Amino acid sequence: MNIDLIETNISNIIEDLEREAMEIISNQSLDKKQTNLRMKPLTSTKQILLNALDSIKMVERVNKEEMEG
Repeated sequence: MNIDLIETNISNIIEDLEREAMEIISNQSLDKKQTNLRMKPLTSTKQILLNALDSIKMVERVNKEEMEG
């Protein structure tokens, strides 16, 4: 499994999410409630991606340990 490629792709997706979040935050036409409603899916998606990356790394580490042991 190419962890570096996976990590790079997830990082690129997170950068896009953060760019989108900055657009939402800087949009003066949105009130606080609208801003929060639009931000929630972005922050949730980012957290899901980070958790997935951590899980993939953990599986890879456990697999390496089992192959060595």
